Amino acid sequence: AAYADLESLTELKEVARAVGRLNKLLPHRQFMLIGPGRWGSRGDIKLGVGVTYADINNTAALLEVAWMHGNYAPELSFGTHFFQDLVEADIRYLPLYPDEPGVVFNRGFFTDTPSLLTELLPEYEHLDRVVRVVDVANTTGGRVLKLLLNADLGEAVAMLAAPSGAAGPSPISDFHVKERSEDHWRWRLLMAEKLAESLDAERFGVQALYLIGSAKNATAGPASDLDLIVHFRGDDGRRERLELWLDGWSRSLAEVNYLRTGYRTDHLLDVHFVTDDDVREKSSFAAKIGAVTDPARPLPLGRVSTDS
Repeated sequence: AAYADLESLTELKEVARAVGRLNKLLPHRQFMLIGPGRWGSRGDIKLGVGVTYADINNTAALLEVAWMHGNYAPELSFGTHFFQDLVEADIRYLPLYPDEPGVVFNRGFFTDTPSLLTELLPEYEHLDRVVRVVDVANTTGGRVLKLLLNADLGEAVAMLAAPSGAAGPSPISDFHVKERSEDHWRWRLLMAEKLAESLDAERFGVQALYLIGSAKNATAGPASDLDLIVHFRGDDGRRERLELWLDGWSRSLAEVNYLRTGYRTDHLLDVHFVTDDDVREKSSFAAKIGAVTDPARPLPLGRVSTDS
């Protein structure tokens, strides 16, 4: 807001120079740059700070903020000015729309905490209301700011947490492993195979178990269900016990998936029961068993049911 209030072209350019100086002074890859509109604006620098890549290349993350002005929100660059450089330097990028529903922005943290700009760059003291430098650890008693990004879901959260290795519970981010997209379906396939292997098919009246959906087709993402078809032969008591057993697996897998990806869900399994009649008539989900296109994948069972 203070940047938008600047009227002098000289002052607007001074903001870019101040950012460039901070980029060289602050610890390499241990600070985040948050700016209004488009970083690196080439035309109207009222749309964003007119920096070059050399002015931002030491940051860990580059954020562009679009506040609503009436019914209008500034169009962000989405890092296009520096896209290739950001990718090669492993600098994270995040667009931020504080006024949108579901977006939580703690504006007070940035405006109410002391700024170190004058201490670091006394020659830019006159820009103190525009450019703010927050020492997170000093302000929060030793905590650090962690930025967690999930590109598959298009979601992000920045939170204050104890540094890794500090006493006390580890932040959940310490459990996260940087995964490739293919890891989501591979892990789900492995879990489906483990589930089938541990299933006591004779006890529960299971004739066969099949995998369908995104895990079978290698398209699963972090939020994908694990879809199973159960060919069931048994009475209501067996089915109730089987459903409880599968529910335990579903909740456990959901928790593991949360630790891997940060995506929270109560259940991961989506189970479809089919009977002998369904299989014979190829009705319901049984139509996928032995289908010509997109057939269900059989999963080897631990103990095969002998019910007739």
